[in-house]
Amino acid sequence: MEKTLINPPELARPVGFNHGIVVQGGRLLFLAGQDASGADGAIVAPGDMLAQAAQVLTNLRAVVEAAGGQMHDIVKLNIYVTDRAAYTAQRKPLGGLFRAYFGAYYPAMALFEVRSLFQDQALIEMEGLAVIAP
Repeated sequence: MEKTLINPPELARPVGFNHGIVVQGGRLLFLAGQDASGADGAIVAPGDMLAQAAQVLTNLRAVVEAAGGQMHDIVKLNIYVTDRAAYTAQRKPLGGLFRAYFGAYYPAMALFEVRSLFQDQALIEMEGLAVIAP
């Protein structure tokens, strides 16, 4: 499977994401929205955006690995947060968290602030697409 990162010079240099990714070959995996639910369905770390983000990434990794892939196979992530200011206030530790899961690779990403998520104590949810080598 071949991935080409697309970051046109006419756009601002991306930090912590890529503007686009072209993929050739592979199987497409649609990743359902994952919140910070543990195996029992309860939200872990109520009130802690960083800890919840770690659980969300752990949940995404479980889905990708169950399909035979790895985190760097994720090509698109939509991130939904209930408090954009709280998310951006933790950009540096969140960046470190993303590097721990993705290494030097970043998917194409978008961030959305929403009024609420399905579970009341959820502060963050992510969904996206992965392309896994055949």
